[in-house]
Amino acid sequence: MQVGKPILYSYFRSSCSWRVRIALALKSIDYETVPVNLIKDGGQQFSKEFQALNPMKQVPALKIDGITIGQSLAIIEYLEETRPTPRLLPQDPKKRVLVRMISDLIAGGIQPLQNLSILKQVGQENQLAWAQKAISSGFNALEQILQSTAGKYCVGDEVSMADLCLVPQVANAERYKVDLTPYPTISRINKALLALEAFQVSHPCRQPDTPPELRA
Repeated sequence: MQVGKPILYSYFRSSCSWRVRIALALKSIDYETVPVNLIKDGGQQFSKEFQALNPMKQVPALKIDGITIGQSLAIIEYLEETRPTPRLLPQDPKKRVLVRMISDLIAGGIQPLQNLSILKQVGQENQLAWAQKAISSGFNALEQILQSTAGKYCVGDEVSMADLCLVPQVANAERYKVDLTPYPTISRINKALLALEAFQVSHPCRQPDTPPELRA
């Protein structure tokens, strides 16, 4: 099935790329990183090669098994179906749907609203307030949901796709100076996950394209 080493088109600070890097690390998949610079000349500049690879011009994109996949959750689900160990989607359908629900809440309901491409549209002076409002509003819902689904992690005591979405989103919240005091469950789970090696090696401060001043 494997055709050469998988190639991940990634950007160190992209939370969507981080989700996939965590999945690759957890599943011990050796891959090559091709950094895609999202911040260049004050706008989004992409090579023709990358635009052909991913017409949405977004990271991540993963070349694996002779195909190219865009969209982080689709990538994670493909990895889950082709390399099922360790499991990132629970076997129990009710737990599995909770994992997908939380993942979609973050990947569809929070992250896009505070994404760089959106922030550029709202104007420099409004960016921080906009990002804070988008994240806080999502976290208010997420905290409530996690209070009924969480064990050690988002859904029970096993790391799942939901956790892969949570950690990068908390990092975004910290970057935009969101007060996390009202979200004790989110904070507790995030802390537990950041202690795991897969979350550390995939961290934005440890990527090939991380600027020297942001390296760990």
